[in-house]
Amino acid sequence: MTISRRDVLHGAGAASLAAMGVSAWAQAQIESLKIVTGFPPGGTSDSICRRVAERLTGAYAKTAFVENKTGAGGQIAVQFVKAAPADGATLLQTPMSMLGIYPHIYKKLPYDPVADLTPVSLGCTFDFGFAVGPAVPANVKTIPEFLGWCKANPTLATFGSPAAGSVPHFIGVLLGRSAGVDIKHAAFRGTQPAILDMIGGQIPAVSGPVGEFTQYVAAGKCRLLGVSGAKRSPFAPNTPTFVEQGLKDIVYDEWFGFYLPAKAPPAVVTRLNTALRTALAAPETVSGLALMGLEAQSSSPAELAARLKTDTERWGPVVKAIGFTADA
Repeated sequence: MTISRRDVLHGAGAASLAAMGVSAWAQAQIESLKIVTGFPPGGTSDSICRRVAERLTGAYAKTAFVENKTGAGGQIAVQFVKAAPADGATLLQTPMSMLGIYPHIYKKLPYDPVADLTPVSLGCTFDFGFAVGPAVPANVKTIPEFLGWCKANPTLATFGSPAAGSVPHFIGVLLGRSAGVDIKHAAFRGTQPAILDMIGGQIPAVSGPVGEFTQYVAAGKCRLLGVSGAKRSPFAPNTPTFVEQGLKDIVYDEWFGFYLPAKAPPAVVTRLNTALRTALAAPETVSGLALMGLEAQSSSPAELAARLKTDTERWGPVVKAIGFTADA
């Protein structure tokens, strides 16, 4: 068998065109990008999605918009993206809880956090706060005082969180256990609905991201008693940490991450990662997220995957010690 010079040139040309096709496809602008969050409008998850959508419009896609797929503590959003085409047009934004904690509390989770999703970039980090509303006497100004009030009023001892099995849920449980108090938990579809019930007097307290409370604290509608970080939050500098109040083992923060469906083409992941890094570094994004108590951060896909692995392993023993299961 002989191969002519023409055949060689033709083969080389085809390979070159194929490479150019892949490159052009990777660079082609997505017509419409849907950013999916499992939480309602007005909260921290929704806020970062909308800020990022503004920056990705015209940069990664011709248009970018947010779709709120609420329910099942954020699971519905993950399931929705899991089932979407892996073409770079559907992007999940989710807290770590749904991916790193839920595998420990659900026997049959309807998705695999690793196998069903492709990590793209970290979005932000944040601390949690614990606040009380008008149902709690005004003289209760610290976590120990709140726990004392709960002991004296066991039928009223309740707190809300954005989802059962989330970090805010477990923080509330751990606070109660630190003082031997059983504080009943009420799960909501996001922190904002819980806060609205709190400032309306329906529940006494809420555990959630610090930034969710700041506007209500400033308006005098609720009191932030403590924050979960290792040091005071720059978004609530006058509020002591749990550690400062004697709860040295209750130190937790969390992050939001961006994910595509499984098997997303590497070229698309790279392009979207670059666009997200640019969007998250923009001064308007940084300052906008700061208003919600969020610290904008990006990462490589590998760094996000490693971070999830670390947090999944960290939360296993905590969940086991608490004894919570969503299947009970």
